Amino acid sequence: MGDVLVLWDIDHTLTENNGVNKEIYRLAFERLTGCPAVHRARTDGRTEPVVMRNMLLDHGIEPTPSFESQMLEVLDSATASNADKLRARGHELPGARAALAALQSTEGIIQSVLTGNIKPNAITKLSAFDLDGFIDFEVGGYGSDHDVRSQLVAVAQQRASAKFDVRFDSANTVVIGDTTRDVQAGRIGGAHVIAVASGSDSVEELDAAGADIVWPDLRNTQNIIAAIKSFQN
Repeated sequence: MGDVLVLWDIDHTLTENNGVNKEIYRLAFERLTGCPAVHRARTDGRTEPVVMRNMLLDHGIEPTPSFESQMLEVLDSATASNADKLRARGHELPGARAALAALQSTEGIIQSVLTGNIKPNAITKLSAFDLDGFIDFEVGGYGSDHDVRSQLVAVAQQRASAKFDVRFDSANTVVIGDTTRDVQAGRIGGAHVIAVASGSDSVEELDAAGADIVWPDLRNTQNIIAAIKSFQN
């Protein structure tokens, strides 16, 4: 059986933050601009740098090179500052740990992330719930790699191919996420797509977006294993 690269989305797929993400962006905005945030962040599957640029524009502030140069640092520091809140108010989603553990013990499966989070924030968010040990962060695709989410698929494939000396392409890469943007990213980027209706998008919306498989949640571990194994050559 061949290797399969499984790329997980984080927020609302593996974990629920219960509003802490919005507080992270508000703090990052205040640290970046020195001004209080009046408008809330618009997330919904966007990469973190894009979310921050949109926040600046929503407040009538041009995202100048000066702001750009500080953006990743303030996103990192704001997330680290809210890690305790994330642990206290957030939680791992039902079935997430069992799915990660089962795939980790399945031969030929490499697990990483395809996320709008920048890399330090991806690690912080999964570490908050002790889910980081299941993920190979070296081969992920992150919001700091490219603004366009679909481009992150190739980034992750190239990193995994280089590390494991295996060619990862559309035949043996799987994206798992909860939004129509996740589905579109996987489809355009070159991957199979499994969608989970654990966020704001419904089963019907995710199916219409073109996901190969749609589940209401991650509770059925056996179905997850069987689906991933079906992509092994």
